[in-house]
Amino acid sequence: MTAAVTRRAGPNVKEDKHWNSSRDEQRRPTLPDRDTTEAGEAVKPREPLQRAEPSPARSENLPQAQAGGVWEQIMARANLFSALDRVVRNGGAAGRDGMTVEDLRPYLISHGLEIRASLDAGTDRPSPVGRVEIAKPDGGVRLLGLPPAMDRLIQQAIAQGLRPWFEPRFSPQSYGYRPGGRAQDAVETAQGYIREGYTWTVALDLEKFFDRVSHDQLRARVARVVQDRRVLALIRRYLESGVLLNGVVIEREEGVRPGGPLSPLLSNIRLDDLDKEWEKRGRRFVRYADDCHI
Repeated sequence: MTAAVTRRAGPNVKEDKHWNSSRDEQRRPTLPDRDTTEAGEAVKPREPLQRAEPSPARSENLPQAQAGGVWEQIMARANLFSALDRVVRNGGAAGRDGMTVEDLRPYLISHGLEIRASLDAGTDRPSPVGRVEIAKPDGGVRLLGLPPAMDRLIQQAIAQGLRPWFEPRFSPQSYGYRPGGRAQDAVETAQGYIREGYTWTVALDLEKFFDRVSHDQLRARVARVVQDRRVLALIRRYLESGVLLNGVVIEREEGVRPGGPLSPLLSNIRLDDLDKEWEKRGRRFVRYADDCHI
């Protein structure tokens, strides 16, 4: 195993198949063993964007925010292995450390306690993401991040733990990266507004939104709902993990790089203020990620 993969390891421990201690198991909230919702469609299908991980807002099986707290939900054994299943099913290329999604399960069996301990202690450090440039159909490029497989797993666990706390607050006119939130559903909603007699529309596309999101503003909006400092600190580490470009790590002070499982949810959290403003003004609108029609 390369140094980049084992950066999380602490003192050697015996093989662990459970991640959590027995006490953690007794107090963990009940979460489904598998994330059974289906991924939403991409905003621009011709661009190979990260497959958006679905949230349960429109699902009848929406997990409820548990009394045990957000950190406990994220670190619950069932949630971690559900995240593992999701990352393995999504596939994707190996990160710069060479670890593939197929390597994750045996690695976790051997090093699960060490990873959990480093997360609890706040000593875990995500690796800088590799940068991939994807050509846009209308010219220019879209920058995607390629996090290592282990970081994708932890991001997925964070996203699954946060969804029950945020999804019920989101606007039903927000369709991107949510269950049942297909692009076609947004189009059909817009067509319904036209049938009601609303024939003028303003189209918004927030230029370079994913590159320019303020980390401070985003964390402040997460903190409106989640006050656990461990969760906020972990999100901050992922936001500031940096990008590897030509062998040099470039630190980031803004931006949510598409490509990781956590980015879609954080983007919706940041744009929820926009949705609430349109609702307050009584506007008919549909939004899919950073594209909005009013």
